Amino acid sequence: MKTLITFLALSVCVAFGQNNITISKSEYQNLKQAGLIDPTQNYSFSDLAFPTNIKYNGSIEKNGLCDCIVPLDSTFLLAMLPNDDNSSELINLPFTFDFYGNQYNSLYINNNGNISFVSPYITWTSNSFPDSSYNMIAPFWGDVDTRGSIDSLGNSIGDGGSVWYKITPTAIIVNWNQVGYFNMHSDLVSTFQLIITNGADSLISAGGNVSFCYQDMQWTTGDASSGWGGFGGSPATVGVNVGNGVDFFQVGQFDQPGTNFDGPINNNDGIDFLDGQEIYFNVAGMATSNTPPLLISSAICDTIDVYTGDTLQKNTNVVDFSIGLMTPEVNQAITISYDSNAPANAFSYNVSNLGNQFYNIDASFDATGVAPGIYTVNLTAKDNGIPVGITTKQFIFNVKYDASLAAEVNELETNFIAYPNPVSDKLSISLKNNFGIAQLIIQDLSGKTLFSNEIETQNIELDLRNYSEGTYILSVYSENELLGVQRIIKK
Repeated sequence: MKTLITFLALSVCVAFGQNNITISKSEYQNLKQAGLIDPTQNYSFSDLAFPTNIKYNGSIEKNGLCDCIVPLDSTFLLAMLPNDDNSSELINLPFTFDFYGNQYNSLYINNNGNISFVSPYITWTSNSFPDSSYNMIAPFWGDVDTRGSIDSLGNSIGDGGSVWYKITPTAIIVNWNQVGYFNMHSDLVSTFQLIITNGADSLISAGGNVSFCYQDMQWTTGDASSGWGGFGGSPATVGVNVGNGVDFFQVGQFDQPGTNFDGPINNNDGIDFLDGQEIYFNVAGMATSNTPPLLISSAICDTIDVYTGDTLQKNTNVVDFSIGLMTPEVNQAITISYDSNAPANAFSYNVSNLGNQFYNIDASFDATGVAPGIYTVNLTAKDNGIPVGITTKQFIFNVKYDASLAAEVNELETNFIAYPNPVSDKLSISLKNNFGIAQLIIQDLSGKTLFSNEIETQNIELDLRNYSEGTYILSVYSENELLGVQRIIKK
């Protein structure tokens, strides 16, 4: 972003300054809690220990809303031991990363939700961008604390999460996995990921070289940033900042629960907006030029499955999703177009301007009467900057024929009623007969089972508030006999 707007740093920030103070981690914690850290000093820890080839040895199953998260496995290394405000050692890269024309072959991973190229940063309270003190890429700059909780005797009992990384010949993937917040809180945890590449890695869509990806984001602010219970106080910042006061952009600042979002420079936003989202962009060779629009969507990650075969209820053949578009530059406008190999009217969208830099697109793909197969939609966003910034994203839809959605099978649905549908929070399911023990199964459109449980009553209420908006399949069985199938629309 190129702007003359000057932001006032409202909170304490610790940049690596001209003077150096060597201090133990416990002494540092005492000063931090007392509000006595001097932002003009460079603090280094005398008792800092780095992990030695510690590899991830847990589950490799994907565990989130968005599969742009690369699943942790034994190829990931621990970036830092459990800590507050520490950084990794300097990590050498086997490729060159272009950051607004600056070429980097090494970086630091900072515990507080960012990476940097010039110096490591212990800064826990984020500033808005631009900020001439920091050279960083920040998927979530906040006061991450991975030490975990303590018992009544003051012993650490975890689990404050961990920071992992994996290097390939063309990319580095950094994962902040279920990390807590200062001071040693793990009641709320967040999982997010950063990928940077040489610009030619298929991990990032459409030729970008940076990707942010989010699973469940639960907190915004640590205690030392005037937060209370994980919220309020100084907001967490998402964006990139070269540190020259010119080359930067801000996705947003977050200080509260909820999904409200109105763009990068208006009101502070709700952290749940990030759940399941991917944000990808290109910052290669872009010094003094126009940054193309940013695309934000949980639909970026994978092929989108949509089913045909239902001749009774048209809305069960439709998949709905939202796309966010931002112009990093202030007061720019976006024009949107698309091309597709799908039949006419299969893909449609409506655009809403929710802020002077943020557009929301409610998109829909209707598979009614569409032959099974793979269909693509290429969505293009152009801004009116100089030169014009262009972002194109291809969405892939896999139309499948589902025989269980044929009209004759829908007669099975008379064995139960599910309401309200669409549903926003709680779904009531009522069996019309006493079938003894019945099994309820909820699957997403990819066939992944999200819920499976047996019931012995004719009525049950399911809480779907944590489910993403979209279409799900509810199946009911009794003694392995299918009682019915129904599409559930979560709004």
